[in-house]
Amino acid sequence: MDRLIEGHKHFLKEVFPARRAQFHLLAEMQAPEWLFITCSDSRVLPDLILGTGPGDLFIARNAGNVVPIASGNVDGVTATIEYAVEVLRVKQAILCGHSDCGAMKAALDHKSLETLPKAKRWLSHVEAAHSHRQPLNPADGDSAELASLIRGNVIAQLLNLRAQPSVAGAMAEGRLSVHGWYYDILSGRIEQYDENIRRFLPLLG
Repeated sequence: MDRLIEGHKHFLKEVFPARRAQFHLLAEMQAPEWLFITCSDSRVLPDLILGTGPGDLFIARNAGNVVPIASGNVDGVTATIEYAVEVLRVKQAILCGHSDCGAMKAALDHKSLETLPKAKRWLSHVEAAHSHRQPLNPADGDSAELASLIRGNVIAQLLNLRAQPSVAGAMAEGRLSVHGWYYDILSGRIEQYDENIRRFLPLLG
């Protein structure tokens, strides 16, 4: 806790004063351009990775960067998506998975979920990832099988995202585009899913 308190002291002394005008505007409204859906993993820091700051990204995080299949059920993820698309009118939605994902490791080894009933139920949403596995990439080394499934999960959740009524409607109106990303923690690089060729390609070319 002491580390967090010291961090907040630094924020109040060094960071906030230099950006006071920006925070004054943000105190009254937000207008993010991007909805960023990613995993709860502590190693995935969107603002650090993308050079964004307060007010830029509207972020939804959960184990396995899941977008539950559209249904009559209410959940925090789809409620967040609906708000971002219909109220904040974001222009782009990004579904981002990452290497070494614990949720996808559990999808490969169900025994690890025997004492985690809620996690087990939640991760039933990633079962479709198996149907979208990507070809094994030698560059992923010993983690190639896991990385293949993680990329498959990005595709599966991207399809679920597109199926959300608010997203489907906004895309039909031409005011929203949707993207699927894979972030590699070791290299720091991002791949983007190309739906035309059904492959992940480097974001930076």
